[in-house]
Amino acid sequence: MKKTNLLKVLLASSAIVAAGESATAGMYDGVTIEAKLIGGQQYEGLYGRIAEWEAETGAKVDIISKKSHFEIDKEIKSDMAAGTTSWCVGSNHSSFAPQYEGLYANLNDLVSAETIAEFVQGNINASTVGGELLMLPRAQFDVSVLYYLKSNYEDADKAAAFKAEYGYNLAVPDTWDQVKDQAIFFADPPNFYGTQYAGKDEAIVGRFYEMVVAEGGNYLDENKKPIFNSDAGQRALQWFVDLYEAKAVPAGTTSYVWDDLGQGFASGTVALNLDWPGWAGFFNDPESSKAAGNVGVAVQPMGTVTRTGWSGHHGFSVTNDCANKEAAVSLVNFLTSEESQLAESAGGSLPTRTAVWEANVAAAKAGDDAFRAESLEAFAEGAKFAFAVPPIPEWGETTNIVFPELQAAIVGDKTVKEALDDAAAAVDELMRESGYY
Repeated sequence: MKKTNLLKVLLASSAIVAAGESATAGMYDGVTIEAKLIGGQQYEGLYGRIAEWEAETGAKVDIISKKSHFEIDKEIKSDMAAGTTSWCVGSNHSSFAPQYEGLYANLNDLVSAETIAEFVQGNINASTVGGELLMLPRAQFDVSVLYYLKSNYEDADKAAAFKAEYGYNLAVPDTWDQVKDQAIFFADPPNFYGTQYAGKDEAIVGRFYEMVVAEGGNYLDENKKPIFNSDAGQRALQWFVDLYEAKAVPAGTTSYVWDDLGQGFASGTVALNLDWPGWAGFFNDPESSKAAGNVGVAVQPMGTVTRTGWSGHHGFSVTNDCANKEAAVSLVNFLTSEESQLAESAGGSLPTRTAVWEANVAAAKAGDDAFRAESLEAFAEGAKFAFAVPPIPEWGETTNIVFPELQAAIVGDKTVKEALDDAAAAVDELMRESGYY
């Protein structure tokens, strides 16, 4: 089924609010809403719908910044320090929200209880900090699954060569050890790589964090003391190091973030790719991806104890300094409405509205989009293992401390133990300064 037809099925299965709660024709004539939004290919479809809200309400949206979430985060913190937070709508994320004390308005006071109740309660809980609802969740509930090129598992010669070298049958990997074996086996640099990973900022720390948990460890203990320099942490980091040393990942992987990974897998030159649900439609669209028609989707692999499951969700917030909060809330309602979430989830994103989940499942059960059904099955299974980052304001600051140390180990400037011990000592100092112990 083509994406446009899938969307028609989804739209038919749910009542739609076209312009968001309380918006009526022309009610915001002359109003301009300045917004700072996360950028990236997978978000452009949603932003393309903003023109509908503008036409309905008479307002205009001026997107004054569109960058990766890591760059947006830095810019927002700079705005807070400078007192320049009169823009109105900002992209937010459950991992970032606790850092922005005082910046965003409590949407419990601005959005009806009926609308809030339409979202999955767990996502609303994760959007709430200190009793204040700081964002409305969009259709970007994230837990990464494994995308793979199916052709690698349909080649008898490869299967025989792999069995001879590694002693077990070549099949879609179910453990991270199997991913490493296969990534090294498939790699043919610089033309083809076994896998890839985000290698800087929160991206590499989040991946490391979930690998530590999968290995039976954790990032912080109950007192917020760093404990990632454990045996589990060393096993987790060694996985990244081994792949880099074997040249099974691109040489530039230490500078990669999400868009780099998405474009890399879509190029058809990466065998295995742990990535977010929002990329599914992009990967299997022949207009955007050379891998289209050759993409399989499986639940994320196991560590020695559990599956990886670093999770969170995107959302939109309204600043306290916004001059027209009513119009800003209308825009946020529109961007997170059922219609918007149905459109986004048709491309692979996981919705955060209960009705949209139900519509997606109903469409998949229709049976005429095998890739979508396969993806939803993997997403649903993967979500069972989801866990969030530590819900503390210092999470982002810890990642700024930790990621250079992880990079140092990956490129061989430090041993795994040296890097983790140095990172843990610096995070320990931060936690002490923050008054946790």
